[in-house]
Amino acid sequence: MNTRFAPTTAAVGALAIIGLSACATSTGAQSAADESSSASASTLAPSTVVIVASTNVWGDIASTIGGDKVEVTSLISDPDQDPHEYEANSRNQLALSSAQIVIENGGGYDDFVDTMLSSAKNTSAEVINAVDISGFAASEGDELNEHVWYDYGTVAKVADAISAALTTADPADAETFTQNATTFKQGLDTLNDSAAKVKAAHAGAGVAITEPVPLYLLENMGLDNKTPGEFSEAIEEETDVPADVLKETTDLFANHEVSVLVYNEQTSGPQTEAVLTAAKDANVAVVPVQETLPEGTDYLGWQSTIIDEISQALQG
Repeated sequence: MNTRFAPTTAAVGALAIIGLSACATSTGAQSAADESSSASASTLAPSTVVIVASTNVWGDIASTIGGDKVEVTSLISDPDQDPHEYEANSRNQLALSSAQIVIENGGGYDDFVDTMLSSAKNTSAEVINAVDISGFAASEGDELNEHVWYDYGTVAKVADAISAALTTADPADAETFTQNATTFKQGLDTLNDSAAKVKAAHAGAGVAITEPVPLYLLENMGLDNKTPGEFSEAIEEETDVPADVLKETTDLFANHEVSVLVYNEQTSGPQTEAVLTAAKDANVAVVPVQETLPEGTDYLGWQSTIIDEISQALQG
């Protein structure tokens, strides 16, 4: 998988100008790094643990487990922005320079985090890599699907890793972190139960996607992704889809081979629009999904809504 985000040249060299003595934290959980750069570590309670997450998905989970004992900065948090087009900046590096815990997705999705953390010379931060924790590996001839926040087993493992890292950083509040992680994982169990109900009712139903973003969830629901791999891979890699592959994809709707299109609404282009049009013309339901947490929701609520919408779409 190609690296999805890259730091700007100015960002990599930024510490030579701003100095490592500066410190930035967020003013609240999941706030963007560019909104938090003016905050000082002196404003934090002595026991506050500083966490930087590459996206607000992992940032929200860290906030849920850490509660008022953490300050979380999420570097990618704009729901209206295509995450693939994100450009890391000097404020990101500043935030990373003072982080005690860093949560990255891994799998080539956010390699800029490692690059900037190294440039910041922050060797003491505990780094949690979700893809490494997942245990998933690319199969022969295929690329790894790095969107592991749609796999609830992986999310549970990351929750445990966050709890353990927080306990190391703040042993006095270990019981709080453990309980918060347990409660969060109970929420994941509820999501798995909901997915199992969809599987019981609709196992084997054909679905289409624009990108591999929701595949772990769709597999958990027992649904059959009919989309040509060459189509979804090209969309994700932002390359042209061959005309015959595009036709094969749009024919899925015209021939009523799929019951729902699960569409990444944070990326768009002529070829994804053609697929959307084909779905609507064939009266096939469209369910939007995202790569970052939408405003006004948390991780568990977000995922519950997606499961409910897919379930309703499959019911016709």
